Amino acid sequence: MTDQLRSAGPGTAFLHRVVPGSAALFSARVTRLAPPARLRACLVGRKPRHFAQRYPRRPGYLAALLIPFCLVLSGCLGMPEGVEPVADFDADRYLGRWYEIARLDHSFERGLRDVTAEYSLRDDGSIRVINSGFDTEEGEFDSVEGVARFVRGEDEGYLKVSFFGPFYGSYVVFELDREGYSYAFVSGFNRDYLWLLAREPEVSESLREAFVARAQALGFNTDELLWVEHDPRQPASD
Repeated sequence: MTDQLRSAGPGTAFLHRVVPGSAALFSARVTRLAPPARLRACLVGRKPRHFAQRYPRRPGYLAALLIPFCLVLSGCLGMPEGVEPVADFDADRYLGRWYEIARLDHSFERGLRDVTAEYSLRDDGSIRVINSGFDTEEGEFDSVEGVARFVRGEDEGYLKVSFFGPFYGSYVVFELDREGYSYAFVSGFNRDYLWLLAREPEVSESLREAFVARAQALGFNTDELLWVEHDPRQPASD
């Protein structure tokens, strides 16, 4: 879902400090130990005031959920081998709020809880992405806005998201609750990016187990999954 983006979420990667997605669609504290230039270019994150002070070159916030972007327009598109986007995808049903339930953690989402991704339709037909999360270090909510667009067709759960100009990251919905659109499994362009998004802040144990099993079968390192805390006492991010 984009042509521009924040680093969110349940996507967030939510591509940035969404993910969710929601990254869940997708969704940053960009680098850990000064990774190579291409990797730095593929990481995008949120851009709160304190981030601008600490990391002045960092472009923005996940997620999704918590997502990545590249110096080369197609550099962070694609998807891990074996991961296939869902067919018969209904963008209208996917719109609305998603909660980031689990993620493979990254520096751009570290310390974030209460992470959500909000998707809405823009006038030009693209999808507005707003990734939000509570920064436990700063003690406040932060959010970032991006844009998502379909890569191959609106009936396929394969989108590109951007929180920073023309730089995009993959947002691949590879598992979806067909009946109620109540949960989604989302991947980035490689196996370092993975999110479980849901319409509610808590999900059943059976769904957690199904998510872990599917992710393991696809080669994701589920031992590194972080289960996101959602505190009902926290005020809404907006």
